[in-house]
Amino acid sequence: MSATPDFNGLARIYRWMEFASFGPWLWLTRRTYLNRMMGARRALVLGDGDGRFTARLLRENRDVRVDALDASAAMLDALLRRCGPDAQRVRVHLTDIRKWQFPAPIVAPAYDLVATHFLLDCLTTQEVRQLAVRVRGAVEPGGLWVLSEFAIPEGRLARTVSRRIVAALYFCFGLLTGMTVRRLPDYGPALRDAGFELADRRARLGGLLVAELWVVARQGQG
Repeated sequence: MSATPDFNGLARIYRWMEFASFGPWLWLTRRTYLNRMMGARRALVLGDGDGRFTARLLRENRDVRVDALDASAAMLDALLRRCGPDAQRVRVHLTDIRKWQFPAPIVAPAYDLVATHFLLDCLTTQEVRQLAVRVRGAVEPGGLWVLSEFAIPEGRLARTVSRRIVAALYFCFGLLTGMTVRRLPDYGPALRDAGFELADRRARLGGLLVAELWVVARQGQG
């Protein structure tokens, strides 16, 4: 396992870095499936950065409670500030998600929602596989895994441009945080093998950005 990247120094400027590089598109991708999360009651949010997604989820779903995990104390502080009075429904966990012990359903109520936005691209394919198995064990049948990620689209020109953009992002974040991952993980097969089914997929910016909705099959399905 590689060293944990240090995102503390980016907490105050993360939103503006994001807007300067991609305008509103990363945020629009994160919120793609918000309307599908209104029935959630216990959510697991992994690596939400400065907390914009978590804050919006809490505002729109007044019944959900959130466990928020991040390896950056500064990012978790930013998340709690952004959530304001809704922070009382959030428990934060300062941890590397590759090491966190997920609660078993017999110990704690199972999650019915998992959200990872631009997080899996910080992991290797093998690390995603391990994470997916552990997440599956903590999510109830019918539960959702909502994710946003960068992708390499089909088409010669789009593929070439996207690969250069992704390579530049990895280079920059490697310099700023010490992150050693340099390629997008093949997360689709990892989630399928763990027991999730792809229910919907939306692409933006010519396929460079994708939002996906994965579902745990209920008993008797799949």
